[in-house]
Amino acid sequence: QVQLVESGGGLVQAGGSLRLSCVASGRIESTYCMGWFRQAPGKEREFVAAIRWSAGTYHADSVKGRFTISRDNAKNTVYLRMNSLKPEDTAVYYCAAGPVVATPSDPEGYTYWGQGTQVTVSS
Repeated sequence: QVQLVESGGGLVQAGGSLRLSCVASGRIESTYCMGWFRQAPGKEREFVAAIRWSAGTYHADSVKGRFTISRDNAKNTVYLRMNSLKPEDTAVYYCAAGPVVATPSDPEGYTYWGQGTQVTVSS
């Protein structure tokens, strides 16, 4: 089993920044694909960013140029740096991990999920 714990969420004004962290424990492998998804009230969970073990990264069009995903395999941690935040970025952000993820933007490809961390951006 793999456990994922997110942190770093909070309340921030529009234009501000936050850095989310996701620490993985258990039988996690550095080869796992790690992703961030978010879900706003009344909306479906949507892809934000993902990173493969080789450090190949993927970002949703809505966050390109503002958000950056990175990972530290030695610390079993993945980060999401969020700059220029907008009110529409308000959501619960979830970390996900999977050993074999064919399509990083597809939540069905991930095996493990964290409990989520709330990000609220005020206007």
